[in-house]
Parts: sequence; structure tokens; C-alpha cells
Amino acid sequence: MLIFDADDTLWENNVIFERVIDEFLAWMARPDLDRDGVRAVLDGIEAANAVTHGYGSKVFLRSLGECVAQLRGRAATQEESARISGWAAAFDVDRVELIPGVAETLAELARRHELLLLTKGDAQEQQRKVAASGLTRHFRGVHIVAEKDVATYEELKRTYALTPEATWMIGNSPKSDILPARSAGLNAVFIPNDHTWVLEHGELDPADGKVLRLSAFGELLRHF
Repeated sequence: MLIFDADDTLWENNVIFERVIDEFLAWMARPDLDRDGVRAVLDGIEAANAVTHGYGSKVFLRSLGECVAQLRGRAATQEESARISGWAAAFDVDRVELIPGVAETLAELARRHELLLLTKGDAQEQQRKVAASGLTRHFRGVHIVAEKDVATYEELKRTYALTPEATWMIGNSPKSDILPARSAGLNAVFIPNDHTWVLEHGELDPADGKVLRLSAFGELLRHF
């Protein structure tokens, strides 16, 4: 069984957030607090909100508003709130940008193996992206969860009676894809994405022989 992450593994996602953040930093930076300082404040707010409110564009926009309030020392004004709300359009998409090699590689892998899709975030938002991708037909099951932790992978093992040593989790996030899957006894394939969210970073054990590291999605065909 091959289990695939979605955002930033099958299609580009965080790059959209980063474009908005770039505009936000330019807006909020000031002589006594540069862009890096603003980003540090925003990262802290996002980390806290991820625990309390989960993931997705709505939580992200909430974090921007809270960042404005923290940096200004007051609640966001109506004008500031309207500017933040305007960024919602960046996430209102009817299509996704597949990462090069994904469509043809998944089609071939689906002929060789059973595939699952595992993604976290706002259920409605993630379902829209899954539908827009046109990839649903390749997967035996699509699972949208609030968090991808060890318990999530253990539940998949039970649901599909997975044999851990014959199961691989494939993704770009050490925090959500690789480390918890390994803790659940699964193998993993790490495919880095230059735009991976900073809160999804993590240290992988270079001596872990159960983690396959690839540089491009299409390389999966050489191994599976």
C-alpha cells in the first residue's frame, strides 16, 4: 500500500500562502521591526492557532488579523480587516497546480499498487482541492483528517489491515508525513518541496534505512 500526502506533494499549496505572507510582511514591516521580525511573530501565532483551530486558509487569515492586533497593540481597524479579507480570494480556486510528474506517475503506480490519499486541514477546503485535482480515481480511499499524528497512522493500519513493512507514506513534510508514519512502524518516502511550510519542518534521522529520500515525484516509479 502506498499512502500519499496531498498539499505540496501532489500539488502546490504553501506557495500560495507564501505569496500572501510576502505582501503581508511588506505591509507590516516598520523601522523598528523588519520583515524577519514580523514573520517570527506570525509564525508564533500560526503555531498556536494550528493547535487550537487546525489548518487551512480561514485559520491563516485569522492569524494575520491577530498578528496585526499584536503588532499594532490594538484590534485591527475596519480598513485593515478588509485588506486581510481581500486575501481570501487567493485561496478560492477551482483548480490546483499539480507538481510536475504527478499525473502520469500516479496513473502508473495505481496499476501496480493500491493507493490511499491522506491529507489534513479544513474538510471542505481539502475536498475541493482533491476534487479539482482530477486524481481521485487513483485512490482506494481519501482521508481528510484534522491532524496527521501517530494515532492517525495507527487508525489507517487498523482500517485497511495494513502490513507495516509493506506500506509506505509518501510526502514532503517531516512533521506530518515522515516522523509520525515511522513512529507507527510504516516506511516512508520523503520528497522535499522548496515551499514546505516552516511549521512542517523537522529533523529526519539520516541513519533510518526505512526512509527513502527522492528529489522528484517521478522517481517513485524506479522504486515501486
